[in-house]
Amino acid sequence: MGVRDTAVVLRRQALVVALLCVCADVGVLLVVCPWALSVWVGWVALGLAVVVDAALATPARWSGAVALAHALVHGIGPFLLAQPYSNINEVGLLVAGYRAGAWLGTAEAFAALAVLGAGLMAERFAYSGNWWLTILNVLASALLPWLVGRNTTARRGHLADLERREATRQAEEREVVRAAVTRERTAIARDLHDVISHHVSAINVHAGAARLALRDRPEDRLRDSLTAVETASRSAMASLRTLLDLLHHGDDSATQPGLDDLDDLVDLIRSAGLPTRLVTAGPAVAVPRSVDIALYRIVQEALTNALRHGGRRKAVVELTRTATSLRLTVTNDLGAGRPPDVGHRGLAGIRHRAALIGAIVECGPSGPQWMVRVDVPLVLGES
Repeated sequence: MGVRDTAVVLRRQALVVALLCVCADVGVLLVVCPWALSVWVGWVALGLAVVVDAALATPARWSGAVALAHALVHGIGPFLLAQPYSNINEVGLLVAGYRAGAWLGTAEAFAALAVLGAGLMAERFAYSGNWWLTILNVLASALLPWLVGRNTTARRGHLADLERREATRQAEEREVVRAAVTRERTAIARDLHDVISHHVSAINVHAGAARLALRDRPEDRLRDSLTAVETASRSAMASLRTLLDLLHHGDDSATQPGLDDLDDLVDLIRSAGLPTRLVTAGPAVAVPRSVDIALYRIVQEALTNALRHGGRRKAVVELTRTATSLRLTVTNDLGAGRPPDVGHRGLAGIRHRAALIGAIVECGPSGPQWMVRVDVPLVLGES
């Protein structure tokens, strides 16, 4: 339901309430004073009851003026009809008190309550002289509906605040989920880039070697190159299946390669035509799985860059462990051309992975070699 439709419904409800108050107050007056229609003061009393009750259909901002009108009419009723307890607008007074408590600000609401109380005191005390009866009447006919109105407004505000908080919480949760999905997609895209770039580079190298071998027809070289192409293709397909499983079934880091798989990676690069050596030093320490996977991908990207851009004479992977840190260094000889640009996608991926695990990374030429160095602090007890 729109705002306009809600306003129309509220106006109709206010008209119904005003009409019912008119019927109730006029009916009570005719029962208590059946002679009212035979004298002019009776018609005046009926007219006043109809006017003030009809005013209950006015906008909420007029609630103070409506409460004042009801208090005046209620106070002068016994004097106008010269009869005690002649309630001209008893029902309308209750609704006016409720409206004043529900719709007015604090100062205006208390002022309206005081006016309603004064009207009730004038009507009751004028003929009874009983203070206790007068006070009870003020409590029942003025204070009680006023408090119900205040409570309704406070409760409505509290519920609205709860709804706003819930909407904010849901929006924050959606944003967190969206950010997590974005990060996961970025990580998977980065892994796809690493896998495809690495294996396709190896396949390209062996395909070129096979082409040259076909020209010179040395069967052993041709067999080795084709075998390496087959191995790289199978490895690429296995890695792609793993990443697709992540997309379908969620994060399963146990299926991803880590530092224990560096030997296979080095063998694959060596078979692609780049002499590569793995050197490890230091005691075996527990490495968090996220760090384990990230460092493997960094080595994979660094060796792929060496295969594509380096001089292809040699590459060295050094892994040094201590109780509190881990250093990974990949070096290779520079090619005849320019070294990879610092804005290269692969180098950007290396830096991003290092940042995710809180590592310090250095990439750049070091004399005749290109070096990638990653220092990772290890938190004791983390797994």
